[in-house]
Amino acid sequence: MVQPVKKIKIVKKRTKPFKRHQSDRYKSESWRKPKGIDNRVRRRFKGQLPMPKIGYGSNKKTRHLMPNGFKKFLVSNVKELELLLMHNRTYAAEIGK
Repeated sequence: MVQPVKKIKIVKKRTKPFKRHQSDRYKSESWRKPKGIDNRVRRRFKGQLPMPKIGYGSNKKTRHLMPNGFKKFLVSNVKELELLLMHNRTYAAEIGK
């Protein structure tokens, strides 16, 4: 089996999804930025939900890596598969339509 060029340990700063403020009232819990003038989440009061910010970003070297150390590459025909022969220690093929 082919091994990746460098196996770098992937460190996630946060794995839990960010919840929307007062999401128990809505169908969707997906993140929306609070925009109210008195909103305590937007004002970052202690004990409130955390907001997404740039500091939660992952390491540039490990971004988009799968747990096996490869990056995913969607392949839809043979020509694209042949392109991967030069990068077979960096990318892993995912078969698409």
